[in-house]
Amino acid sequence: MATVDQYINAATRDNTRKSYQSAIEHYEVQWGGFLPATADSIARYLADYADVLAISTLKLRLAAIAQWHLDQGFPDPTKSPIVKKVMKGIQALHPSRPQQAQPLAISQLECIDEWLEQQLEDTTSREKQLRILRDRAILLLGFWRGFRSDELSRLRIEHLELHPDEGMALYLPHTKTDHSGATFKAPALQRLCPVVACQSWLITSGLTQGPLFPSINRWGQISADSMHPTSFITLLRNLIKLAGIANSDQFSSHSLRRGFATWATANGWDLKTTMEYIGWKDVRSAMRYIDTNPFAVTSLALPS
Repeated sequence: MATVDQYINAATRDNTRKSYQSAIEHYEVQWGGFLPATADSIARYLADYADVLAISTLKLRLAAIAQWHLDQGFPDPTKSPIVKKVMKGIQALHPSRPQQAQPLAISQLECIDEWLEQQLEDTTSREKQLRILRDRAILLLGFWRGFRSDELSRLRIEHLELHPDEGMALYLPHTKTDHSGATFKAPALQRLCPVVACQSWLITSGLTQGPLFPSINRWGQISADSMHPTSFITLLRNLIKLAGIANSDQFSSHSLRRGFATWATANGWDLKTTMEYIGWKDVRSAMRYIDTNPFAVTSLALPS
């Protein structure tokens, strides 16, 4: 029978838990703070890193410290007036423009897909064939479903229903906005099709269960484990660079979601439809992903 601690852990996403653990270690080990903490010590901690860390990072550190105190049954020092005033002052003296990933445009998606197709035609290596087909499936499914890297890493073949020429359905046991799980559908398309890409990858790899996107070593051996979420960022940037697209370092796994959201807006999707399709619950979160640059509309339209 599961314990109370196991249920509590299940309610917290792995990424959040790891981020909080890292934040606590930074406060205790790197800065030398003590827990439970006082409001004055938290205020000094914030002041020491005000011109070093981003506002978002400082807020994450506060959230982690607050959660630690709540979990241990101590008063939360982060809610004290002095901590709130220090944070307000830091935001006033160290304003920062939110860093956003460059959206991947349809024209860029097509450019990468064409490069992958050429690489597939030029190789006889099974290792390269597997890698190319997997990478293409990641790219096209990630774009057309607006998936983040952590979602791509958690997709499993046994939770996939694939219907050639129609579409596909993918079930995720839990998502950022729904811990009870959600099913995502992707349509079959005439070009840049995620269904065809995933089907080709599964047929060639022979996989019938396990992670949809596993690691592949240099000898073409497919791992039983999924790619790590951070590996998707490296993969995407590498594909962008190899396809001859400039400034690959400005892209991240969020570029796929931003690219799709911007494409959808440019092609007449209203905000409600886009939010329902991707799975957003919060309008502010959705708006951060949509590039409203009017000059980008023509380049984002699906080429004929």
